[in-house]
Amino acid sequence: MIPDRSQYKTPLHLLYKWEQETPKNLYLKQPFNGRWINFTWQDAAEQIRRMAAALQAMHLPPQSKIAIVSKNCAHWIMADLSIMMSGHVSVPLYPNINAGTLEYVLQHSEAKVLFVGKLDNWSHMKSGVPEGMYCISFPEYYNTDKSYDNWDDLIAQHEPLTGNPNRNLDDLMTIIYTSGTTGKPKGVMHSYYTISYAITQALQVIDISQLQQRHFFSYLPLSHIAERILVEMGTLYTGSTVYFAESLDTFADNLRFAQPTVFMAVPRIWTKFQKKILEKMPQQRLNLLLSIPVISGLIKKKIRQSLGLSNAVFCFTGAAPIPATLLDWFQKLGISILEVYAMTENSAYSHCTRPDNIRFGYVGQPMPFVDVKISEIGEILVKSDANMLGYYKEPEQTAAAFDENGYLKTGDKGVVAKDGFLKITGRVKEIFKTEKGKYVAPAPIEMEILENEFIEQVCVVGANLPQPIALVVLSEVARTAEKGKVGESLGQTLSTVNQKFESHEHVKTLVVVKDEWTVENSLLTPSLKIKRNPIEETYGGRFSYWYNHPETIIWE
Repeated sequence: MIPDRSQYKTPLHLLYKWEQETPKNLYLKQPFNGRWINFTWQDAAEQIRRMAAALQAMHLPPQSKIAIVSKNCAHWIMADLSIMMSGHVSVPLYPNINAGTLEYVLQHSEAKVLFVGKLDNWSHMKSGVPEGMYCISFPEYYNTDKSYDNWDDLIAQHEPLTGNPNRNLDDLMTIIYTSGTTGKPKGVMHSYYTISYAITQALQVIDISQLQQRHFFSYLPLSHIAERILVEMGTLYTGSTVYFAESLDTFADNLRFAQPTVFMAVPRIWTKFQKKILEKMPQQRLNLLLSIPVISGLIKKKIRQSLGLSNAVFCFTGAAPIPATLLDWFQKLGISILEVYAMTENSAYSHCTRPDNIRFGYVGQPMPFVDVKISEIGEILVKSDANMLGYYKEPEQTAAAFDENGYLKTGDKGVVAKDGFLKITGRVKEIFKTEKGKYVAPAPIEMEILENEFIEQVCVVGANLPQPIALVVLSEVARTAEKGKVGESLGQTLSTVNQKFESHEHVKTLVVVKDEWTVENSLLTPSLKIKRNPIEETYGGRFSYWYNHPETIIWE
């Protein structure tokens, strides 16, 4: 039986709770030029109340859309809470989108105000702001446009809102535009209830409240549902502290300083951590030291300390597949990485690996009150109170997102073990047909290819080819290694992988492409998933040439 809705509180309710009960406790910790700027619950609440007053003074219609475009920082979270407090709806935007996407989302969402914060390339993005839109810049140290009204100046002009203005659970709280591997972004609508439900129930499984020290480290985009739920909501609902990263250059130092108890990373970051460790300590030496009982513990402790994970109790990974060998490698260092599986459309609330029940190759078991089934075509369907209200202004796409019984269609294919563990086997729409009329699911093949430490990214293609081919981007380790050694390793991987699949799935050729796939060149989504269609468009003209090449390993 699903618990009574009365137990679910809005984020504002929790803000007022900590403002009242622990006003002097540290809430937000922002690095800037080698020093840290601290915001207690009282400090943050006062700024939020003042900004909420400033927004209300604009006399916008209730539930107006207000957008935020910024990297993660203390003011991102304060802006989000001020939007809630003033009775409006937040529209978070990725800090690395282009001007065209910015313009599309601002117009589609009908945003009335835009918070412009910590950004690297605002000069390239700002042409996407519709003429006449009112913009508020975050404080001077974020180096944003000087022509906008500044946060600090604006809050100085307004007295804090008094009392504890709150929202109904069924009110629309936010519209999150999905990054999308294909097509235009879709605005996922979530109410206060769907978000509150997700974090409240998640905390029953990941019991952060029991930790003596509760530090979160925020660097994955807060515009992404996973970071928003885990970090912003996780800290609000447990009264914890958020440490932010200042930049890519200071990331490692910021993380070491924070030593968080809760940490989430996408697979690419875990891979980079592994590479950094192996650069300092080759695998053979590491194996030797870990085999000596007394030294083993010291080595593990030193590695965890150097990464910034010496206090980490909960380490998560999600958003993309992660090789089981990488999870096992970190496990041997005393770092248990918990896989999670969810999406924007279900408030990042679906499946999670429990700390006491880890199974490599699976993305965990369902969260409480999540109903899961597999459709006739093998698609994973999920149903819970955390599912979205729908796509903003897209009734047809909303209808298509659910089956006739109200289950959300994830677009992922999978299998469920008897004890509920879920294995992802690919994407429904990614399956392609070869020239021989055989269907191939690229994801399982890609997972096996990624086991090679020389490979950073991979995309298996093959529509209308007799057999699939694989495009790969080399890792940092490979770029400094001897080319012959790398080529030999890739050849061995190709042979090993092909032995694990049916003959029609065998990869004929492995092509090493020159350029890395990035968000900037539009070959990765902002959440670091490969964009198959653009990749195929970029390289498609050479597929036949590569397929017919006599070599099995080709360097572009």
